[in-house]
Amino acid sequence: MFLHDVPLDLARERFAGALRAGRARVLTAQTLALDDALDRVTARSVIARLSSPHYHACAMDGIAVVAARTAGARETAPLVLGANEAIVVDTGDPLPDGFDAVIPIELIEPHPDGRFAIRAAVAPFEHVRPVGEDVVATEVVVPALRRLAPADLAACAAAGIAKVDVLRRPRVAVITTGDELVDVTTDAPPPGAILDSNAVLLRACVRMYGGEVAHVARVADDENALAGAVRAALAVSDVVVVNAGSSAGRDDYTARVFARFGEVVVHGVAIRPGHPLALAVARPSGVALLGIPGYPVSAAICADLFLRPLLERLGRFDAPETREIEVELTRKLFSPLGEDEYVRAVAARVGGRLVATPLRRGAGVITSLSRANVMITIPRFSEGARGGTTVTARALRTLAQIERTLLAVGSHDVALDLLAGRLSADKIELVSAHVGSIAGLVALRQRATHIAGTHVLDPATGTYNEVAVRRYGPREPVALVRLAQREQGLLVVRGNPLGIASLADVVETQARYVNRQADAGTRILLDSLLARGGIATSSISGYGRIEFSHLAVGQLIANGSADVGLAIHAAARAFELDFVPIAWEPYDLALPAALLDDPRIVRLIAVLRESAFRVEVEALGGYDCSRGGEVRIVAPDGVPT
Repeated sequence: MFLHDVPLDLARERFAGALRAGRARVLTAQTLALDDALDRVTARSVIARLSSPHYHACAMDGIAVVAARTAGARETAPLVLGANEAIVVDTGDPLPDGFDAVIPIELIEPHPDGRFAIRAAVAPFEHVRPVGEDVVATEVVVPALRRLAPADLAACAAAGIAKVDVLRRPRVAVITTGDELVDVTTDAPPPGAILDSNAVLLRACVRMYGGEVAHVARVADDENALAGAVRAALAVSDVVVVNAGSSAGRDDYTARVFARFGEVVVHGVAIRPGHPLALAVARPSGVALLGIPGYPVSAAICADLFLRPLLERLGRFDAPETREIEVELTRKLFSPLGEDEYVRAVAARVGGRLVATPLRRGAGVITSLSRANVMITIPRFSEGARGGTTVTARALRTLAQIERTLLAVGSHDVALDLLAGRLSADKIELVSAHVGSIAGLVALRQRATHIAGTHVLDPATGTYNEVAVRRYGPREPVALVRLAQREQGLLVVRGNPLGIASLADVVETQARYVNRQADAGTRILLDSLLARGGIATSSISGYGRIEFSHLAVGQLIANGSADVGLAIHAAARAFELDFVPIAWEPYDLALPAALLDDPRIVRLIAVLRESAFRVEVEALGGYDCSRGGEVRIVAPDGVPT
């Protein structure tokens, strides 16, 4: 029972069966004014109080007539009606007694003596809305269990209905657990304190899935405290969600507490991330109990897989239509046997193919969920998929958004985020995957990205990027679009207590170094500087410790996990570190020259040339954008420009 993983489908089946057994949970109704009822579900059929229209209404501006007296009127032979044979009416006026049709104003020629010449005959009740044309009193206007749209509300109003009975929203309690949790408003959380972002996530999920947050609590890792919080939540909720404590560790009490109040039907689901999930049903109330894992990505995926369908069933909502698309993987994905794995990825159309680049897969990397535009499922009996394989993915954005996405794979730079913000105003989504300069150029060669951010030094010539493009890039002319010149240097804590002024000082002081991955431009620069100074890589303490971005290097130094690392000046500014200048380098965006006419690229280059954007980037520190947007073409050896 406890942490015994079961397949996803079986977990859902067991949970649904347990909820059906015993006393079924049924939502009561509440009465709302029409203005408050949008998107709510009707509890019962809505019956018309009045007919609509509730009188014979003129449907045109013109004159009311007796249809039989208009016979023979035509364009070439107008018929003249006496003043007592016609009454001027406007649209919506009651049809006057004794009249049965309306002639539109454009078919009338009024005479000064009050008579009218008409150029067409009409049939009885032509241009008239008869009583009950739309709906008749006592008729059903909106059926039961209908999710009310604006048109439904208007139909109710037309039928004389000012209030409707709707199902009460499912009431959900959200309880987060952990000694380490602090509120997200905490200014400076100490080491070991974790901002309670999952509480924000789960409350937002409840509202998005159609529920109402009825109870909120945060409790320490204490079994009796958790039991008290669950007991209080059961009194006011249809569903209780407990976040964290669902595994089998020393301070994990969720499943044990659930067992106090009812039946634990599942503890462990064969999914990744999210396998330590607990599902239970309180007895005799029938309240659903969900123990959702504490890692943010696990929490989000479990909420989508279990909380969403539960609230949809309770609230009688139709499940949102999921759109599946076929994408081509840009690299191999490994996956453990026995678990359905949910992999966040960024998809974009590159060269006519819809390609997908997987993002970081850690269960705590919540930003990968916000950046991802597709979710790939690796089935539990598969060990993964090869690069180039076509797989099915669930679209997390509209297809239009995915189609206009610009994908940048390569070196990390914080200015890319500013560029993405500027492009979003033009409905161009620029997303980036930080894999290093060389890997970005290889992705460009494989047509797996639009853009590769690169800053690769060629030690033999002392030049940047051209040699690397010819060596690793595609066999076609490549445009190098200058983003900025940027300053690289050694990041150290404020005050530089170790007195580090050079790489030789890093060796002499045995400072704890944090490095970049092997194909990153910063790593290539470091290795070139070490070789030039005759310094062995083995003499750098921490040379093998790898991070994948400049900001990650700065963060580790700022929190005391490392003493020094090579990174851009902007990373030092971001974390209030001291900076020891080493070199200026060009950071370019490499892309096939054939893409220069793409409207998205045209706009990107225009932004790089804008003075306001240059000022914004240079304010980060360590940037010179005077040549931003400059384009030069690099042709592979033997290929004409």
